[in-house]
Amino acid sequence: MTAFRTAQLTRLSLTGFRNYASLTLTLSARMVAFVGANGAGKTNILEAISFLTAGRGLRRAALADIAIKGGDGSWSVAATVLLDGLETKIGTGLAAGSPGRKVRIDGEEVRGSESLLDYMRVLWLVPAMDGLFTGPGSDRRRFLDRLTLALDPAHGRRVSDFETALRQRNRLLDQGGSDAYLSALEQQVAELGTAVSIARGETVGLLGRMIADQAAQDLPFPHAAVALEGAFEAETIGLSASDREDHYRRLLRDGRPRDRAAGRTLNGPHLSDLAVQHAAKAMPAAQSSTGEQKALLIGLILAHAELTAKVSGMTPVLLLDEIAAHLDPDRRAALFSKLDSLGGQVFMTGTDAALFEALPQGSELFEVKDRQCHPIRGGGAP
Repeated sequence: MTAFRTAQLTRLSLTGFRNYASLTLTLSARMVAFVGANGAGKTNILEAISFLTAGRGLRRAALADIAIKGGDGSWSVAATVLLDGLETKIGTGLAAGSPGRKVRIDGEEVRGSESLLDYMRVLWLVPAMDGLFTGPGSDRRRFLDRLTLALDPAHGRRVSDFETALRQRNRLLDQGGSDAYLSALEQQVAELGTAVSIARGETVGLLGRMIADQAAQDLPFPHAAVALEGAFEAETIGLSASDREDHYRRLLRDGRPRDRAAGRTLNGPHLSDLAVQHAAKAMPAAQSSTGEQKALLIGLILAHAELTAKVSGMTPVLLLDEIAAHLDPDRRAALFSKLDSLGGQVFMTGTDAALFEALPQGSELFEVKDRQCHPIRGGGAP
């Protein structure tokens, strides 16, 4: 993985973020672990890092809910990123009374968080994702869109515009809009929805091939078989992009009475699903044991990290919350070895320092306590 560009956080500062009035960390290692009691604020640090890329952060929280209680409602995350031998200062946050978060790069305000993808690609795995395979399809679509965004920076905007256009169509149907206005809006829905579906399909295809390549690495995690499923995908297999758009536009036009009665659009990529199977057992992931589901998810994230590096040319930063808690010592050691071989920076959390004894030489370990971080192994002062 050394052939790829590697972004590394060397300094991280939080202000008014969650339980931190102020916190600054100096970082020098690629493998970093935060340990401490539940509720100490370990995940809050990972969440802060997750805002240094495009999207809504690993908790998808409302921006106003992130600010420290008793403050003025503002918060900020700032970092120094080392990439290609050059340091860049990036930051984001919410000003009191502002409707959206601001993004700055080297002190200059930029429009949209997508610009941050030029400096960092960030992937994460958190306990809230443990029910991914048994939860609603919307969770898996969001997960797939997150995977796609790491490969294609324009995907997030396309998904947002697609969802907005769908809501406008539903509202227009309810209000009895004209055929001409509906047709124009449905053309937009068809173009955006087709682009979203194609991007998702490409990600799933690439991910499947990467998982197959990893099968030869003898990792202690089961391999997944992945597919994009949905009525729209089934109906448009083998069609060109323009033919898919035409097909979707006809579906929307012919489905107006049904959609008007239902109060929502009943066909399209907004209902597609990421299907995941335990490949060795040919069993849906949802029917696998809890431990197998967790292991499948870890395997997916590892494969996607390699895929992101291969496609974007940049090794992603990984955020792994409580990653080692339910793994036996052999699997923990194998996981840390694989993470180290990826070549990117990795941030992990756990309740016990013993969980990270197998981390490679040069890793940093911090104890999170009383709203501060104290280095246990490695680590520097602010």
